[in-house]
Amino acid sequence: MSEDQTVSLVDVLEEDEELEEEASAVLAGSDSDHCSYPQGYVKRQALYACNTCTPAGGEAAGVCLACSYKCHEGHDLFELYTKRNFRCDCGNRKFKDLQCKLQPEKDEVNVLNKYSQNFFGSYCTCSRPYPDPEDQVEDEMIQCVVCEDWFHSRHLGVSVPEGVELQEMVCESCMNQNPVLWPYADEPAGAAAPPEASGSARPPGEAQGDDQDQDQDQDQDEPSRKRVRREAEPGCRLKDLQARPEERRRSGAAFWPAAWRSSLCCCRRCRERLSAAGLSFLLDEADTVLAYENRGKSSEQGRQGHDPLMSALDNLNRVQQLEIIHGYNDMKSELKDFLQSFAAEGKVVTSDDIHHFFQQQSEKRRRESRT
Repeated sequence: MSEDQTVSLVDVLEEDEELEEEASAVLAGSDSDHCSYPQGYVKRQALYACNTCTPAGGEAAGVCLACSYKCHEGHDLFELYTKRNFRCDCGNRKFKDLQCKLQPEKDEVNVLNKYSQNFFGSYCTCSRPYPDPEDQVEDEMIQCVVCEDWFHSRHLGVSVPEGVELQEMVCESCMNQNPVLWPYADEPAGAAAPPEASGSARPPGEAQGDDQDQDQDQDQDEPSRKRVRREAEPGCRLKDLQARPEERRRSGAAFWPAAWRSSLCCCRRCRERLSAAGLSFLLDEADTVLAYENRGKSSEQGRQGHDPLMSALDNLNRVQQLEIIHGYNDMKSELKDFLQSFAAEGKVVTSDDIHHFFQQQSEKRRRESRT
């Protein structure tokens, strides 16, 4: 094995830690013990589709994280990452031979759930599985924030910008189905409107237009005052954008930088337009996958903060704590050196090798305790 091809097992361990952190970001935001069905159409959660229970050719269905563990253990599952506004289907009419172990009483179907080819293990405009055993091209998959399908970067019709992990993407099909989004795509880097700009400013937690509508309803007995309010009401920012010349060809996916949703006009007409198109979630910055992942990471860190091992360590005196910490760091360093020696020589580490390593560590500690 050449030096360029050598990958140390330490690198593998570090990669495993990164994968574990990514998994925690997705899974920690969902409940792994209780079916999410009683919560109704959950704003965002980790979902799975069971190819064993609902294979292609039947009705699409999705199950929550807890049901994937408790009801579908050993089944062929498609990991769907996260979906918005979904209610767990496990055990309903679509599952002919399975009853949910966690929540047996459920409606026959969840009529507000939205399904796609993802629920049968197909993705992108090419409708291929992921990973695809027949695809030899290394390519990342990027999720559309509207339809929530996943796309190969080479099938998006545009070049993927740098720092794409910090951006949201709307695929070409969704952009064309919702042409109201194209004028915003012409904005430089999706720039948000300044506070005084028309129709875009909104106080934390609520759209500006909602406050104005409530105020106007309260002023029904004061026509002159109501007329003044209407005349002072900001205009439509979208209308201003549509009046500008188009700066990009209306094709390909659109990439949007962080906080781009705050640039969307939230005047009454625009909110009605977005609602009619099923896009009201775009006005909610807490809807993003990034916001969900951050909540999952915070939740995971909170649970780690109550680790019983850490609690036990807190009960030791300072000298005992330092001895344990130094011992742990020494063992970790020696384990890394041990694994690197195998990787450098291109050898496979066996269970006997690992057992021998820890046996040596145990003998070393006994010798040190005698001195």
